[in-house]
Amino acid sequence: MVLCQICGNEIESGGSVCPYCGGVQDITPKTGSVGGVFHRVVNLELGRPFVEGAMQKLRMEIENSRQQNLRVLTVIHGYGSSGKGGAIGIECRKVLEHLQARGEIHSFIFGEDFRQKSGPTRDLLRHFPQLGTNINLNKGNRGVTLVVL
Repeated sequence: MVLCQICGNEIESGGSVCPYCGGVQDITPKTGSVGGVFHRVVNLELGRPFVEGAMQKLRMEIENSRQQNLRVLTVIHGYGSSGKGGAIGIECRKVLEHLQARGEIHSFIFGEDFRQKSGPTRDLLRHFPQLGTNINLNKGNRGVTLVVL
């Protein structure tokens, strides 16, 4: 089983369409110019944790990814059903702002801002052109954030 790149639900390995959200999955390997993996998806909603547990997982995933020399994370934090943003998503964004201010991450792009006409996205795509095929590009997905380590 793998996680849907859009909604974070478990889907069958190798599946190209999520049965829950209908999202088409990008199943091409993500490699950097040196041949190593540079990107992965982290689902903070998996297991339906409380906010504190999700933030611990976020910090742990950032640290583990840094140790593995990954450069970009797509963090699935969800948007919540209220239409105002979910508690995990709101807190995730606060934590990322704090980590950026401390220099622990380079930058981040909210899913709704991850579009080709956005300056920060253009800069990201210049450094990592492989993200041009990312499933969330130009979708306005408020439930994800891209984190540049």
